[in-house]
Amino acid sequence: MYDAILAETISLTGHGGDQIEAYLARPLGPGPFGSVVVIHHMPGYDAPTKEITRTFAVNGYAAVCPNLYWREAPGASPDDAAATARAAGGVPDERLVGDVGGAAAFLRAMPASNGKVGVIGFCSGGRQSFLAACSLPLDAAVDCYGAFVVGTPPEGMPLKVGPIVDLTPNLSCPLLGLFGAEDQHPSQEQVAELEKALVEAGKTFDFHSYDGAGHAFFSVNRPAYRPDAANDGWQRIFGFYGRYLAG
Repeated sequence: MYDAILAETISLTGHGGDQIEAYLARPLGPGPFGSVVVIHHMPGYDAPTKEITRTFAVNGYAAVCPNLYWREAPGASPDDAAATARAAGGVPDERLVGDVGGAAAFLRAMPASNGKVGVIGFCSGGRQSFLAACSLPLDAAVDCYGAFVVGTPPEGMPLKVGPIVDLTPNLSCPLLGLFGAEDQHPSQEQVAELEKALVEAGKTFDFHSYDGAGHAFFSVNRPAYRPDAANDGWQRIFGFYGRYLAG
């Protein structure tokens, strides 16, 4: 296989027909390729998230990361855009679904697409990955320590989000969940509550929690990074997507 990728900033149609910024990375080959929508974490549309998007392309997937904060702060730095979005209470759920739906449609329309699209999210994006998979027809979803699928933000946290575990019966695809055993948002009790809901709804899922890891253990540029957990997590992600998206 020709070993090269293309990565670039693009514009795609998101919620309500809005044109929003996004980052696309794809293999330079004939395909067909599976595709992934990457949902960035609360710190925003930043360099580490773009690196994650490129990682999927290196491994044979077309991937696109929509800038969920584009409307609040077009052209702003990731830190400033994230601060602006937090001050507004975060990304509204309905808008998130529209933006991910637009990104999925963009990927399916690419000439080298095999028609299969998954979603992955980290931190707030983990919750949003679950939300998208319960609201859109997708082929696979990964929730990396998504907070407030179960439970509500503690007092003083600016996010205006509520629990969405009641959407579990609508989950459209298999779900992989990767969590830190030392995390508080989500706690192990909250992960267990979500697992119970998935069992009761008869959904296909695989959850794994890592001892010694807390929130954001995938983040290579933060003290929370745990290499052993992150490396195992990546192996699980590519095994999962290989089962449901490749081919």
